[in-house]
This record gives sequence, C-alpha cells and structure tokens, in this order.
Amino acid sequence: MTQQITIGKSAVTAVPLGLGANAVGGTNLFPDLEDATGKAIVRAGLDAGINLLDTAFAYGLSHSEELIGQVLKDYERHQVVVASKAAQDISSGEQVLNNTPKFLRQAVDDSLRRLQTDYLDIFYIHFPDQQTPKDEAISALNDLKQAGKVRAVGVSNFNLAQVKEANRDGYVDVVENQYSLLHRDAERDMMPYLQQQQISFVPYFPLASGLLTGKYTADVTFPSADIRHKNPDFQGTRFTTIVKKVAQLQAIATAHTATIAQVVLAWYVQNPQISVVIPGAKKPAQVTANAQALTVALSATEYQQIDQLFTTV
Repeated sequence: MTQQITIGKSAVTAVPLGLGANAVGGTNLFPDLEDATGKAIVRAGLDAGINLLDTAFAYGLSHSEELIGQVLKDYERHQVVVASKAAQDISSGEQVLNNTPKFLRQAVDDSLRRLQTDYLDIFYIHFPDQQTPKDEAISALNDLKQAGKVRAVGVSNFNLAQVKEANRDGYVDVVENQYSLLHRDAERDMMPYLQQQQISFVPYFPLASGLLTGKYTADVTFPSADIRHKNPDFQGTRFTTIVKKVAQLQAIATAHTATIAQVVLAWYVQNPQISVVIPGAKKPAQVTANAQALTVALSATEYQQIDQLFTTV
C-alpha cells in the first residue's frame, strides 16, 4: 500500500497523488463532458488507489460536488479524502469573491449537503477577496474544524503575504496553488515558509495543460479560439524550448517502462516540498494511467536530472 502523508498539523492523511476534479461536472469549464463520464473518472481514481478528491463550488457551480456525492455513496466514506473550495458568491446574481465568516460557514454547509456527507476532510478558501481580514476568515473555518465539519483548513490562490495573514494564529493546514516544473516561483519564498510552519503544499496544473506529457511537437499551432493560443507557454521560442526539454524525459520514461507524464508526476510525488499533487483528467483511462506514477521510483540521479532540466525554461 502506498505510504500516506499528513496534511499540515491536522489528522488528515492522503495518498500523495490525488485527483483534480475540475472536469467532473465542470460544464462551465468543459462543456462537452457528460455526467456519466465525470462519475466514471471519480470511480477510476478511487479504484486505482487514489484517495483524495479535490473539487470546488466553482466546478460546474456546485455540480462537481453533486456528482462526487453520488459516487461517494458506493465507497466507505472514511477511506476517501474529500477536499472542496469556495469563495464565489452568486447570491446577488453576479459572481463576486467573498471570504467573510458568514459566507464561509454557509458555503461549508452547502458543500456538505451537495456531497452528501457530514464532514469535509479539507476545505479551502478558493480565492482571496479584497476586504476580509484573512485571519478572521480562517478563524471561522477553524471553528468549523473544532465542530467536526472540517478536518483541515486551507487556502488556494493566495500569495505569500496573504498566506502569512491567514496563518496569523497558526490555523492554516494546507495551501493549494499553481506549481509545476514550468512554473516554480513557489520555491523561492512560499515553500520555505510553508515548511517552517508545517503547512502542506498541494500544486494544481502539474502537467501544465498537457505540455509536460510529451504529446506536443514544436511545429504544432493553435487556432485563435483555442485557450492555448494566448498562453505564453505555448508561444514562440518558449514553447519550442519546453517541447525539447520534455522530449529529453523519454529516456527516463523508457527506463521505467512509463510515460513521460508518469515520470513527471513521480517527480512531484518524490518532491519533499509537495504533499499531494492533483492532476486532472477528462477520461477514466487518464486517471488510471496517472495513478501508475505511484509505482515509478526515480533514482536520486534521475530526480536531480529532471529538476535541473527545468531550472530555467
């Protein structure tokens, strides 16, 4: 059985590779994905040994939580680590960010109802608002933790100053931010602070929209309607450089009878600064393949080769 890690100073433990469920019911993000496929993605992850499901109100404006709640009924609840997030207040008819204690308390109750469970293993403030003192927001979530509704408290998309403000009383267990081999800013300041404070780090977009899977060649182009058309990672010399570097991972992948994506995910799993990495998936087979990264044991030399290859991109 895969060794589990502890989330921050909480009692929550999880396998170091989870499932980012933004495509599950996230019809606002992926309009072509059917509910049946979304539920099959969740089942594929749980059946492959992944036990952390990372969802949010924003994924389908509550629909992702609803679908996961339906699937959870078929599994032992204590064997699944359910993480959700909220900050988007739509009560006015428009979507605004809200971190007030009153909103967060209601958001947790709403999430519990949709997920058909009486506790959340992790609850994150999804995005910071500009008004609410962050320590007040986290104090409200800590009250819910003491009440048993939430087992670990987290923040997502917070910069370092906001994390420090949120953690003024030491209540933050986990931070979920964007991080990958291509976007390593968190290593400079965020990760050292989190390690010092015993706060877990959960990176999202670890495969960088597929760039770190090896599926692209340097001559590919994207139509203007494609979201990648405006993404700097997919433009000009930066895109060409990334593709060439990713191709160099094939030798390591071949040595482990693995894919490039599995090697990259294995690097995150072995990274001592990372607690759980949460790649997303649009097909059940992708989740099953991602889970196989847990069986890829990179040598210290291979780990350093990957690390140094992407030090500058």
